[in-house]
Amino acid sequence: MSELQTPLKTILNFRDVSQFVNQKTGTSRLRSHLLFRSARPDEASFQDKQRLLKEFGVKSIIDLRTKTEHIEQAQKHDARIKASAAVPQTNDDVAEPVKIPGITYHEINFNGSAFSRMLLSKLTWLQFFKLAGLMIVGYRKDAIKILAPHMEDMGLVGLAEQSLDVCTREVTQVFDVLGEEQNWPVLIHCTQGKDRTGLIVMLVLWLVGVDQETIDEDYRLSESELELEKEGRLEEMASIGLTEQFAICPPGLVNSVHTHILEKYGSVEKYLEKAGVAKEKVDFVRGKLLVNVS
Repeated sequence: MSELQTPLKTILNFRDVSQFVNQKTGTSRLRSHLLFRSARPDEASFQDKQRLLKEFGVKSIIDLRTKTEHIEQAQKHDARIKASAAVPQTNDDVAEPVKIPGITYHEINFNGSAFSRMLLSKLTWLQFFKLAGLMIVGYRKDAIKILAPHMEDMGLVGLAEQSLDVCTREVTQVFDVLGEEQNWPVLIHCTQGKDRTGLIVMLVLWLVGVDQETIDEDYRLSESELELEKEGRLEEMASIGLTEQFAICPPGLVNSVHTHILEKYGSVEKYLEKAGVAKEKVDFVRGKLLVNVS
């Protein structure tokens, strides 16, 4: 598997997607300096934030995280914790992510209401009411623990396939952003920059005809890129009842997801059409990234 010379030391799992593809395939088929992916950039140094803005020219950031993740991240900042202790704040206040001036943010909770309904459908009534009660009083992580066994049973492959099936509104929202010239160059991230970010990047790379092996290698590269904070991530996962399987990049995931799309929808293009993505958005993304559009 390839190794990445990460250009931003305080933003894990950061890379120029097209540049990686071109290097891996020995071609120049994709335009670089346009589509970036990473883990959460909240704790980036001032220098790396400035590089994102000025050197890499990022105009938009698509943040795929949930409100719970925003709250968890915000609570890591001592200053915010002290502020919330001194001045009463709502969960919405605390959840507001640290933003980089000059960049437009698009917060799209990829695991939104449809994904939540899918998981909730697996609960007994007793589990459902217990979860609802915990959410009402603000114990979000304890509530998620009730869902964790079902997520464990599905595994990353099952969750990825189910996400594509039910998160069509969110996929459409992402392509609405990608389908507009003023939003490029764009950085896509979630917490790890691995699975939700990986799914969106897979869809884009399939659209522009990148081979399966390269897409798989791009996805699996995240595992080594995240090694530095693996211990901390395992602690975070354990706090919501998830095990180490959610910290890795399963070797067969990309092939399984692609097979799922082909068998259920016929093609990636037909999947996006069924999801509600406008054809002009798909065509724009292709034209934006491909050096030669036939």
